[in-house]
Amino acid sequence: LTGVVDMSGVAGGFQAIVAETLGIEPDLVEIVALDSSAAPMSPGSGGSTITYSAGRAIRKAAEATARRLLEAAAIELEIAVEDLELVDGTVRPRGTPERAIPIAKLVRANTRAGRAPIEAHGTAENPPMAPSVAGHVARVRVDRETGAVEVLEDHIVQDVGRVLNPALVAGQQHGGAAQGIGWATLEELRHDENGQLTTGTFLDYAMPRARDVGHLSTTSVEVPAPDGPLGAKGIGEAPVIAGPAAIANAVAAATGLRLRDLPMSRLRVWRALQDAGSDDG
Repeated sequence: LTGVVDMSGVAGGFQAIVAETLGIEPDLVEIVALDSSAAPMSPGSGGSTITYSAGRAIRKAAEATARRLLEAAAIELEIAVEDLELVDGTVRPRGTPERAIPIAKLVRANTRAGRAPIEAHGTAENPPMAPSVAGHVARVRVDRETGAVEVLEDHIVQDVGRVLNPALVAGQQHGGAAQGIGWATLEELRHDENGQLTTGTFLDYAMPRARDVGHLSTTSVEVPAPDGPLGAKGIGEAPVIAGPAAIANAVAAATGLRLRDLPMSRLRVWRALQDAGSDDG
């Protein structure tokens, strides 16, 4: 049970944390978000803080649950807690896998014996944020006749601390790359002479579609964060930041022009090409 709002798939990361701690499959873990009036206090869903901070509380709750399971198994098996381990959905004596008890069976036995339910909670303060960095390598095509910039490829390399859920990490990286491509080539807040915003709707504000993004690929580098849950770091913002700079560098390499303003729209690039041609003449 958590008060975290899952806006970016963080529940998948929480599942991975619990699953690794308890020695079970992630799909056996259910993350339930409660109403805020009854939920534990949790950070807002933003700033790459959810997995990094709330994940630490999840980890502590899972560790406490693991201890309760080991204690219950110690009673059932008449063996010391320190001689037990959680493996593949069971509690078993170290070196004696044939005496393993499935966790579900252990919980039922604990309930039938009238013992306290196996449950636990965890809390965590907000730790110092670990640096999360990323770099991009972009390949573009520039049409000198129209000024159109086409992003053909964008490869993202990011230090993620530890990959908890590969699909979610790749999704964050792809989403960040797409957002960076939008900043670099399309998205712009425009105002008229009276200061009124003229690109305030999706009809006026250009955003990248799938065909504008090109081929995306990723490499995740794992340098564990000392304070992160299982070494994980926040990964939300880093994939966005370097993308526009990499695309601008690619445009400069293709045309010899260093554009200092974003977006590098067709008109802006075309005018820069025309000005460069006039200067050469």
